[in-house]
Amino acid sequence: MTAAVLSLTLLGLTLGLLLGIAGKRLAVEDNADVAEIEALLPGTNCGQCGYPGCAGAAAAIAEGAAAVTCCPPGGKAVAAAIAEKLGVCVDLSGMAGSEPQLALVAEDLCVGCCRCIRSCPTDAILGAPKQIHNVLKEACTGCAACIDECPTEAIQMAPVPVTLAHWVMPRPAPA
Repeated sequence: MTAAVLSLTLLGLTLGLLLGIAGKRLAVEDNADVAEIEALLPGTNCGQCGYPGCAGAAAAIAEGAAAVTCCPPGGKAVAAAIAEKLGVCVDLSGMAGSEPQLALVAEDLCVGCCRCIRSCPTDAILGAPKQIHNVLKEACTGCAACIDECPTEAIQMAPVPVTLAHWVMPRPAPA
């Protein structure tokens, strides 16, 4: 019994050491810009930009294959932050969606089909079959993936309501 425990311990230590060495020597260097751009993106992985998730969009933006304005849920704020990070000038006048959006469910139209729940990338929609659904405001990123899935058009996008948690005093107008 002791020999078996010792041999398995020795085998585990040897293989662990070999895996540690292989992990250091065969490591792939990541592009730091891609990680920073991905941190600026909303992280919904909704695919509205045409890339497979926010990591794919960040890699394309870093390579120059995609515009900094390719993220519809991020809006102008994310595009401006990415442009500032990359040091490029960007024209945001043609970009729609200047303010954050939130999905809202009209309770009188909701039939509880659960199609919107399956399409939400952040699991922000709560509900059960044949029950009225609701959207968690804290989890909704405004990607609008649920709108096309709703057969009764019960889901609409609305601006995020101003609360004390995220209200910012506007700057005074220059004199």
